[in-house]
Amino acid sequence: MSRVGRIRAATLAGWHSFLRRRTAVFFTFFFPAIIVVIFGLLVETQAGDGGLFAEPAEWYIAGYITVVVLFTPLSRVGSEVARHRTGSQFEKLATTPLRRWEWLLAQTVVNTVVIGIASLLLVGLLLAGTGARPPLSAELVLVVPLVVLGVALFCGVGAMLGALADSQDGVIAASNGIAIPLFFLSEAFVTREMLPDWLPVELSPVTHLARGLREVTYVEGTTGTIFPAAWPLPDLYSYLFLLTIGAVLSFTIASRLIPRTD
Repeated sequence: MSRVGRIRAATLAGWHSFLRRRTAVFFTFFFPAIIVVIFGLLVETQAGDGGLFAEPAEWYIAGYITVVVLFTPLSRVGSEVARHRTGSQFEKLATTPLRRWEWLLAQTVVNTVVIGIASLLLVGLLLAGTGARPPLSAELVLVVPLVVLGVALFCGVGAMLGALADSQDGVIAASNGIAIPLFFLSEAFVTREMLPDWLPVELSPVTHLARGLREVTYVEGTTGTIFPAAWPLPDLYSYLFLLTIGAVLSFTIASRLIPRTD
């Protein structure tokens, strides 16, 4: 079987495995709805009033997408790796031509499709429930590569957690322990002005994902960049560049950490 055939087969197997776990399917798509209902409808934005949720509704579209891109692959891929370790599945895979990076790529493709569907559901609910209206421009299509790169980056991090944690429960605890601080201490839902000046939010990939998404979903764009004025790329492409570097690094390291045998 060719490499493309192996990846395709592993992707289909991962997709059917996801569909068979009905609880996982339900909460994967129910989670975005809960986020929108709580933060978009119950805790409504009050533009200009100061404090949390004081920005226009469009400003938070990037945050809603970011929360799905961050939390879903960390828990799903981490749990999948831990489950394979527990069931000695990597020993069985070692007897096949499928390589570890091919298996991880297949998992990344599955998660990209799942998160893409969940993000569309989330944005649809947000537009219908809050009246948010992102600017319609050609750059809006760049949401797709931003989401794909974010998913790839955090799938790699999730795979690292699954390879290093001692149990599936440990993966869930570690993923929440990483994702929750990253989410609230980056610029997903909180503006830079509300965070301490000494906090290096620019070191967080969540910040660059949220800023990149905000560049194309909010008319006033972002609040800053880590690059000097002489940097040749516009902010949006800078964020794409940084996310690409992060995705490549996390995917490479995760591919090395995934065990061949248990």
